[in-house]
Amino acid sequence: MQDWYLDAICSDGSWDAIVLKESDKIVGVWPFFLKKKLWWTYIAMPLLGKMMGPYLIPTCRSLSKQMHLLEKMMEQLPPDLAAFQQDFNYTQTNWLPFFWKGYQQTTRYSYCLDLKQPETTLWKNISNSYRKKISKASEKLKVCSNLPVEQLHRLCKLSFTRQGIEFPLSIDRLRAIHDVFINHQAGRCFFASDPISGAIHSAAFLVWDQQTAYYLMAGDDPQFRASGSAVLLQWKAIQFTQHELKLPIFDFEGSMIKAVEQGKRDFGASQQAYFRIRKEWSLLWKWGKILWRN
Repeated sequence: MQDWYLDAICSDGSWDAIVLKESDKIVGVWPFFLKKKLWWTYIAMPLLGKMMGPYLIPTCRSLSKQMHLLEKMMEQLPPDLAAFQQDFNYTQTNWLPFFWKGYQQTTRYSYCLDLKQPETTLWKNISNSYRKKISKASEKLKVCSNLPVEQLHRLCKLSFTRQGIEFPLSIDRLRAIHDVFINHQAGRCFFASDPISGAIHSAAFLVWDQQTAYYLMAGDDPQFRASGSAVLLQWKAIQFTQHELKLPIFDFEGSMIKAVEQGKRDFGASQQAYFRIRKEWSLLWKWGKILWRN
């Protein structure tokens, strides 16, 4: 919801927002990311963008109020869109007005930790295998935050390469996004390394707002995956969020991939549902998507 954040992650397109007022008071906002491909204009999710979509203030979330406000906001979307796809914020639990307008919905899941619990309870709720990994890694590795962002990029790229996937962020773009978070005191990198050899095993990037810390991205060196460094960094980020930031929620930004999802549950995190809303107006757009995939 912050303009500086949207400026940083929407650099390969543009962003705008619908601002809805009643009696000169803002009751809802709807940020969106606009992209262009050939002659099409469409709304999508930017890289490293977790959630967008309509956000209504708490006093406007009764069902009768929602129906009216969401319909008014939809009317203000840019005209002549070829397609639309957004992941909505957790607070948006009603997609019925979108259904009435021909949109489709897929339920997706993240995983969150309630940090109002004491650390002893958080530790107890972690799976036994993960507790062992954290303890073992803590004995052999050191965790710091003062290494260059190039190391984060290198390790994330290695993780993608191991899976046969091209890493989508250039070092210049990652550096720009990283620097914006750091300058606004809303982000920190974590690195796990061997104090003897100096080898960096894992890296992660944590960002936060006034309510939640988000485990935005992480990467590992494949040759050191058995060290438990990735699990150690997650635990250190949780401790940092609870004790230093004093925030009530830690969001793992959970994955729909089975093997990745298991790791979030092993930390005792709770499933949090959110909506992916989409619509396609252009028949040429649909054909174009088929051609791109082939």
